[in-house]
Amino acid sequence: MAGVDRARTLLDAARTVLADDPHARADLDLCEHRLYQPVRVALAGSLKAGKSTLLNALVGQDIAPTDATECTRVVTWYRNGQSPSVTAHVDDGRSVPIPVTRIDGRLGFDFGRLTADRVDRLDVEWPARALHSTTIVDTPGTASLSTELSASTIRLLTPEDGQSGVDAVVYLLRSLTATDTAMLRRIGTAIGGSSGPLGVIGVVSRADELGAGRMDAMISAHQIAGRFAGELERTGLCQAVVPVAGLLALGARTLREVEFRALAQLAATPGPDLESALLTMDRFTRPDILPAISVDLRRSLAERFGAFGIRMAVTLIRFGATSSSTLATELVERSGLSELGAIIDTQFAQRADQLKSHSALVTLDHLLSGSSSSRAREVRAAVRRELADVHGFRELRLLSTIRAGGLELPPDQIGELTRLIGGSGIDPTTRLGLPLDTDTHRIRDAAVDAARTWRARAAHPLLSPTAASACQVAVRSAEGIVAMIGAGASANTGGAHQRGVSGGSHRSNG
Repeated sequence: MAGVDRARTLLDAARTVLADDPHARADLDLCEHRLYQPVRVALAGSLKAGKSTLLNALVGQDIAPTDATECTRVVTWYRNGQSPSVTAHVDDGRSVPIPVTRIDGRLGFDFGRLTADRVDRLDVEWPARALHSTTIVDTPGTASLSTELSASTIRLLTPEDGQSGVDAVVYLLRSLTATDTAMLRRIGTAIGGSSGPLGVIGVVSRADELGAGRMDAMISAHQIAGRFAGELERTGLCQAVVPVAGLLALGARTLREVEFRALAQLAATPGPDLESALLTMDRFTRPDILPAISVDLRRSLAERFGAFGIRMAVTLIRFGATSSSTLATELVERSGLSELGAIIDTQFAQRADQLKSHSALVTLDHLLSGSSSSRAREVRAAVRRELADVHGFRELRLLSTIRAGGLELPPDQIGELTRLIGGSGIDPTTRLGLPLDTDTHRIRDAAVDAARTWRARAAHPLLSPTAASACQVAVRSAEGIVAMIGAGASANTGGAHQRGVSGGSHRSNG
């Protein structure tokens, strides 16, 4: 039985034992409702960390206001919808439609007479492919690096009742402060419970600014991300840390043809003249600089790409990016967005059922802890057994270690291990490197062979403890495939492909 099905069964059992508690029943209804919704991913971090810009880049559309207006002070939910609409849920219980405005090309939400302190949350429905399987929640940041997150953000991520409103968090960092580590610790506890920071990844945001717009800015950002990752992984506060130049990523994903032509003109400009123009963005937009390109267009390039993005685009065009689509693809790759997108897909989207089930179980554990009946204690014990079943999250932690280069194994074994623990996809055929139309008997045989191979590697006397532990994770991943197929969870190849190991019935696979 899949993890979601097990969660539903335990929800039904909890309804029986908490039938006399109307508040608990309401919480259980909400908990079950979440199981049928897309996985909820929050963007959190300090003020001006670039959350709205990153959200726009992930979605591939300019749908989140990025200027410091009332709307950026409100928790905003972005969901898939047939047509764009924005609704404010006000403190008196009303739902108020909010007009969408564009001023100087910037998106905004017209609050009218409403103020942010009266709005509980905004609901934005937008037709976007990225929102089909994921609901993204943009949260207000801190007023300064030393202040607490706003009350609305705390209520969402780490409420006093311990039931987080999201299943996963992307936490944006400009630096690694005591405020950040304290908040990450709270988020990990609220979302993961006793299992730790499940579904929490860090982003070194506005990464291009770390190198003052120089071409080597992302190299510096990767080095800083590596240091952050080491600190956060050692303390168990984060699953992974990646650098992202959000402004460049958004500019690339929304690149216009007129911008490409202007960038191509810049690429044809003699190097000394261009570098002189790019000393500062104020200089770049002066009327007497680069007169062949209008001031308005240069001002737009400066706002949408920054000095780093312009330099990167010009370099790529000079090295052969001859179309806007080619340039956009190259810029997205160099912005770090592709790496972040792959991590979000691997750790959040493909494991959505696992994350949602875990969120439900954490909620159940909390609700049942308030009942003293023997039946409630029995159901809670079953819930806690499920929560202890965290192999899928051990896979995520190991993937993070591999990305950070912290595992001493031969390169071919690293690749094989990454695939087996779900780094390329969580369906059995992908994990085992088999064609999608492979029959279940061959899948089972391959999984048995993989378990045997990795068990032998784990027993090698010269292997480091870290590497041996990684091999044991691989063994349990392979055993999970065997158990899933043996339990009849996959009657044919399509079933094996659709169901990931983390949804199997094997105890070690969460």
